[in-house]
Amino acid sequence: MSALSEKLFQEILFARQRVYEVGKPTPLQKLNLRDIPAAVYAKREDLGPIKAYKWRGAYNCMAALTPEQRAGGVVAASAGNHAQGVALAAKYLNCKARIFMPLSTPEVKQREVRRHGGEHVEIVLHGDSYDAASAAAHAYARQNHLTFVHPYDDLVTMGGQGTLADEVVMSGEGPFDRVYVQIGGGGMAAATACWIKKFWPEAKVIGVEGVDQASMKLAIETGERTSLEYVDVFCDGTAVRTAGENTFPLCRELIDEFVTVTNDEVCHAMRAMWDSSRVVPEASGAMGLAAFMQQWQHGEIGEREKCLVIISGANMDFSQMGLVARMAGIDGCETRYLRIPMETKRGQILKYLRSVPEGATIVDVQYGRVAGEIQYPVFGVAGTQSDFKIIEQRLAEKGLNAEDVSNDEDVRFRMIHYDAERLSHPVFVQIEFSERPGAFLDFMAAIGDLASLCYFNYVYSGERVGRALMGMEFESREDRDICRARADKLAGTVIQGIHEVSPAARKRILDTMSPSSC
Repeated sequence: MSALSEKLFQEILFARQRVYEVGKPTPLQKLNLRDIPAAVYAKREDLGPIKAYKWRGAYNCMAALTPEQRAGGVVAASAGNHAQGVALAAKYLNCKARIFMPLSTPEVKQREVRRHGGEHVEIVLHGDSYDAASAAAHAYARQNHLTFVHPYDDLVTMGGQGTLADEVVMSGEGPFDRVYVQIGGGGMAAATACWIKKFWPEAKVIGVEGVDQASMKLAIETGERTSLEYVDVFCDGTAVRTAGENTFPLCRELIDEFVTVTNDEVCHAMRAMWDSSRVVPEASGAMGLAAFMQQWQHGEIGEREKCLVIISGANMDFSQMGLVARMAGIDGCETRYLRIPMETKRGQILKYLRSVPEGATIVDVQYGRVAGEIQYPVFGVAGTQSDFKIIEQRLAEKGLNAEDVSNDEDVRFRMIHYDAERLSHPVFVQIEFSERPGAFLDFMAAIGDLASLCYFNYVYSGERVGRALMGMEFESREDRDICRARADKLAGTVIQGIHEVSPAARKRILDTMSPSSC
């Protein structure tokens, strides 16, 4: 080991004497992951005093200060978990903490900081990013000769974070063949790798970053710390633009491999954690599990290998859960968005929906009638590789090719184009149907001789009932009226319910049409 890593090892030893004044060791849990026979253990840092590991480093750093330094107060910058750790430490050590947070910090995170710190904490909202808040915090600390409590790039902070690895070694469950450590600034990753390598030198330590957050991987590849031009903040706990001055050489020395994971892979890992343990980690907290699942799927892990992942936190905003659920899709399935060309004929969408095999699930439909003889509905399909091959084959038999538009901006933001002037005798309804395979097809089969779909907006919600905004057009007013009566009779049987949109909504939907065409 280098002199720097030996010093870090010593700091972890010192931290053992401090951190348990304010928190208790967190458990290891063996995960029961579907279709994965390898032994996978999770270090449950989400069960710590602030529901994340950051209390360890913050408290250790502040407890190691002199009484004079604490009496003057400390300064920190954070978008979430580190702020809670500093607040907890400030209250326990009876010192003041001025914490700079971005203006966009959700109220729930500010509230948790105040709950942990009480009157010992002052929150200063500054800037639109962590970088801006951090720069302001550093400037304030310099101007007022106060101590800055760094979230990762400080050996004493890292020493506290490394105590989680000490608990792993002391658990009796090791040694582990693979240890996955998520990397933001790299403090926890470096400290964990330092301790693991000391006791289990044969263990492979794998650093995990988000695809658009990989500042450490970039530094390793280029040999120097380089700031990313863009940082994705979906995994906000690891959204760091530049690798740390101390963490860079430590990670370069101690981590065996660096991998990146996508946001979709992280959401699938969050889903796997829920299915296994009814636990919902925050996005960055599931990154290690996401990397394990990625390597398992690629055949890089043997069935007899013993693996460790760290659930580093569970402080996720409740409002983000809907997005995570949509991105995770149906368990064990990949979600792709397919744009399929179809002729402007009655029953065409129904025909293409029947190209979807029984094992796959339609989770999203985006369609609006536009000009031209060829239309382009988008179907979000959750399925396996085999399912998508079947879809491709069935479409090919019809002389069609599906275009994968999963990453297109208008699809991701659900911008559904349609030309209201081209609709004939339209009716727009809210429809509820049983969330079972074929339920909507049954409805369309019952009215398909009269109506053609001209608009369809549906997203799978995980409920037993599916809800959609649907537009139908007809060749005549008589057909329209017959279909209305037929649809009403189907309510409570083939479908759960159906009713037309309000007059005000109808006017907004069709405001480019002339009254005579309605």
